[in-house]
Amino acid sequence: MLQSHSPPQPWTGLPIVLVGLMGAGKSTVGRRLAARMRLPFVDADNEIEAAAGMSVADIFEKFGEAHFRDGERRVIARLIDGTPKVIATGGGAFINDDTRALILDQAIAIWLDANADVLADRVQRRDSRPLLRGRNPRDVLIELAKVRNPFYAMAPIRVPSHHAPHEVTVNAILKALGS
Repeated sequence: MLQSHSPPQPWTGLPIVLVGLMGAGKSTVGRRLAARMRLPFVDADNEIEAAAGMSVADIFEKFGEAHFRDGERRVIARLIDGTPKVIATGGGAFINDDTRALILDQAIAIWLDANADVLADRVQRRDSRPLLRGRNPRDVLIELAKVRNPFYAMAPIRVPSHHAPHEVTVNAILKALGS
């Protein structure tokens, strides 16, 4: 189940940043991982909404994706401050060259990888995803995976996310971190 680009090494206290497509479990798994590690948890999308005073969907609608990505980059740069924590990012965050370089340099990136069927099943539960509005979620996720997975693959640790209890994914992450 666990795949990583290098052997597990003891966690050194760097921020842990979860990356992957929408529905991969970054927020849910991130909260549980942070609790198990006794670390703070931060959801980058929640921080963006707090900073902007509006929802991610409203930011996309009013200002467009480029504006959102710029704000996302600034928020993630603020969150990666050298203190130990678990950060869940939005699905497109790791695609931004500057954001990805910062994460790879100053944090531990973990790709939560799930197939399109698992993702589509999960994202259909909420109607808050701007990239899915009025479209077939599975088709969108397949297209996004084609574009984004090569970027996510740059994360030093890859953990598959399946239809299984979240603790299975948390345990796989802890194992990858040598914890």
